[in-house]
Amino acid sequence: MKRILITGATSGIGEALAVHAAQQGHTVIACGRNEEKLAELAKLDRIETCKFDASDEQATREALKDMHFDIAVINAGTCEYVDIRDVEPDMFRRVFEINVFGAINVTSALLETAKKGDKIVYVDSLARLLPFTRSQAYGASKAALNYIAKSFEVDLASKGISVQSISPGFVKTPLTDRNDFAMPMAISAKRAAQYMLDGILGNRSSVYFPRRFSAFIRILNLLPEFVQRKMCISMKQQTKRSK
Repeated sequence: MKRILITGATSGIGEALAVHAAQQGHTVIACGRNEEKLAELAKLDRIETCKFDASDEQATREALKDMHFDIAVINAGTCEYVDIRDVEPDMFRRVFEINVFGAINVTSALLETAKKGDKIVYVDSLARLLPFTRSQAYGASKAALNYIAKSFEVDLASKGISVQSISPGFVKTPLTDRNDFAMPMAISAKRAAQYMLDGILGNRSSVYFPRRFSAFIRILNLLPEFVQRKMCISMKQQTKRSK
């Protein structure tokens, strides 16, 4: 059994993964900011908790100093959509602060104690593969996170630390409950957790799910850019008509 640290474990797929991994016999360190939710998780067998805000570098380093793990799942993230009538730079900063810089804060702290055989997992998104409407901040942050993962994979190989990226499709969570558009082939957080744990315990460098939807998006990603652009414009128009 593994010792699995999970950030963003107080809601959504992070919480579902923490519960599922503990039920499968792993020891889980559930990390997050929500003290009440952490207290609930701490009541479950095989779950320890660690409270900190990943966007705060010093707080993250203090919370994770001397932290030992076999697998670290860097999952904490947020999503906000662009209003093209009023593009808000601060919104981009908010999204990047947790999705990108929060991930780097956690990585920097964990590498102080990481050892040969450990694994670091970054949770990005299939949204990074296509220019979806209003997703400039979210998609760009997840594309950046994927590049960070792949580059760390190169640089940490010599230390025997493996790196993996996980790209989910639509998952029903409190975050996606705010979406005002259709989410094709959306799956439950519980099902997402099963996909994630299976992928994390495997040896693939990149994990995509759900299978059919991720295969479809990855095929579209191979099309010429002008085709992708036309397709995403059409999706935007269909979304407007459905409102």
